[in-house]
Amino acid sequence: MAEDTTYDLIAATGCPTGIAHTYMAKEALEKAAAAKGLTIKVETHGQVGIENEVTPAQIKAAKAVIVAADKDVQAERFAGKPMVSVGVTAAIKDAEGLIDKALAAKAQGELSEEVANASSDNSSSDEKESVGHIIYKHLMNGVSHMLVFVVAGGVLTAVSFLWGITSFDSTAADYNSFAAMLKIIGGIAMNLMVPVLAAYIAESIGKRPALVPGFVAGMIAITGLPVSPETGLIDAGGAGVGFGFLGGIVGGFVAGYVIVGLEKLLSGMPKNLDGLKAIFLYPLLSTFITGLIMLGISGPMAAINTGMMSFLEGLEASGPIVLGLAIGCMCAFDMGGPVNKAAYVTGTALLTEALQAGIGTPTYNFGTNFMAAVSAACIVPPLITAFAVIVGKKYFSKEDHDAGIVNIVLGCTHITEGAIPFMTKNIWPVMPIMMCGSSIAAILTILFGVHDPAPHGGFLVLPVVDGWYLWLIAIFAGVLVGGILYVIFKRNEYHKNGDKVVE
Repeated sequence: MAEDTTYDLIAATGCPTGIAHTYMAKEALEKAAAAKGLTIKVETHGQVGIENEVTPAQIKAAKAVIVAADKDVQAERFAGKPMVSVGVTAAIKDAEGLIDKALAAKAQGELSEEVANASSDNSSSDEKESVGHIIYKHLMNGVSHMLVFVVAGGVLTAVSFLWGITSFDSTAADYNSFAAMLKIIGGIAMNLMVPVLAAYIAESIGKRPALVPGFVAGMIAITGLPVSPETGLIDAGGAGVGFGFLGGIVGGFVAGYVIVGLEKLLSGMPKNLDGLKAIFLYPLLSTFITGLIMLGISGPMAAINTGMMSFLEGLEASGPIVLGLAIGCMCAFDMGGPVNKAAYVTGTALLTEALQAGIGTPTYNFGTNFMAAVSAACIVPPLITAFAVIVGKKYFSKEDHDAGIVNIVLGCTHITEGAIPFMTKNIWPVMPIMMCGSSIAAILTILFGVHDPAPHGGFLVLPVVDGWYLWLIAIFAGVLVGGILYVIFKRNEYHKNGDKVVE
């Protein structure tokens, strides 16, 4: 369509990974709008950037706006428009309901002159969002930018092990210069994880000015407060104790809200000094204030971070069944949603600690084993649907069958979201079935002692997985049990419906 084409509805979608949920929400909204005889333009915020971007003219002409995102999609552009703002999975589950809510909000938008002239801080989007979703959205904006660094760094580091476990060490018998370079490059990418996380949490809150203090907060989180071992006093040349991933999260929120505070504090300055604020005052003051806060809380944060890691490692003492059950249930609970991401991000944090600790250490063994269990649990749900639509083909609609076949590719590449449409049709008992399959895979992975030094990639990273054949057995066991249970459920549903497929 032409660039100046107008639409009844405007939407923006975005999920933390920017891979599956983003485009599934787009498709659901487009189908729902077409069913209602409405036109819609959906802007997506995926890993490749913004696609199908809406124009100011299209925003102005639209009857209503739908924001279905778990990351920052610049919702301030829609200030004053009738709007509904929700998490991305809400659009997948009930796109028609969202459209109805957005159109119903029209009366509110027309009645409120303040809303029509509001800034982004007072937009209808913020009024409708819960505090929990706002915090989650800011956090996931950081996670979405961080994940690509983790994947790139983790996979490159893992690939370096193909030449030998100690092939990066120039004093080792299996030393290889190319492997050493891969590990160096991968390590640099992994070390950027926390600064990028903090910077883009901050950016989601305070926009571009918050990037500088956000990056600084992230760097302080990984370096800690430098102290002289001789005097015990702050010493720029001393060694600090970092407070890692958790510190990056805290630092991102601190930096973002410091910028928000400075914007309000300096709002009385003349308009012609906006350039001075942007290039000098904001970066200088925000970095100073954020740095002081981060250094001030470095001691308690380091203790909290150490305690959290000790707790997670202590779960290992509870046995593989308890740990695997927790991992499996979290990964399959919402298929890439907040609970799934909590498990995955925890896995990447432990993996980062593991790779930094070095091969053969307890931290390395726990971190890579935990990551292998998380990956197995994430791979299983879409493969359960693929197994079910193949084995029980007559119990599924053609649309479900085709989606299940596609899930073979999604599952094998660690993209859990392909199972969402199946679960949303029958949360009970499909969710417990998925959780059961994922838990079996995670428990067996831990029992078998499989180690995965790569944070993503599914079966593409099999060459670097220690115990890959046992890993496959664990995954296929989970798929087999879950798939059989799912087919039994669909068969019973089929017969209850008079030997007809339930759409």
